[in-house]
Amino acid sequence: MWWRTVMVVSCLVIVGAALAFFREERSLRPTVAAEAMRRDAATLSTLVAGQAAPPAAENTRYEKSGYDLSEGKRLYRWFNCNGCHANGGGDIGPALMDDKWIYGADARNIYQTIVEGRPNGMPSFRNKIPEAQIWQIAGYVRSMSGLTPFYSRPSRNDDLQAAPPETMAPRQPPKLVAPEPQR
Repeated sequence: MWWRTVMVVSCLVIVGAALAFFREERSLRPTVAAEAMRRDAATLSTLVAGQAAPPAAENTRYEKSGYDLSEGKRLYRWFNCNGCHANGGGDIGPALMDDKWIYGADARNIYQTIVEGRPNGMPSFRNKIPEAQIWQIAGYVRSMSGLTPFYSRPSRNDDLQAAPPETMAPRQPPKLVAPEPQR
């Protein structure tokens, strides 16, 4: 009789071990739903000479929070964005403190640029930076040109006082520029 109990327990152990191989797959990084990406997808500017620039999108919640903009500033340095954009003044990459935006000044266009990258140098950070941090960086990038509310802009570090702090920069409406044709 005891051998039946041993057989039942053995069968349960074997079945449990077999089911362990078919457990649920979990992603360690949250992914943005394809539906949301399709809905919030950024588009390239359709700006034509003589046409007024389209209005910028309303501020996201990341642009209204001083904490989020300060985090965006920290992440901007941490991910070495200043290596190409030279603290916003432009170097290898384009300047981020002026009013000329090749791919648009909307927060969603900046977000899309960070996620997808751009030709001729801007790498893609898809699945390398969490979505919330990308929005924080995009908010900080917009704050460099004075496109965020005055009360939430982070101050400039003391070692970067060659220009006035972002909080004192005048608001500059974006000027969209078409990229130069490739030769």
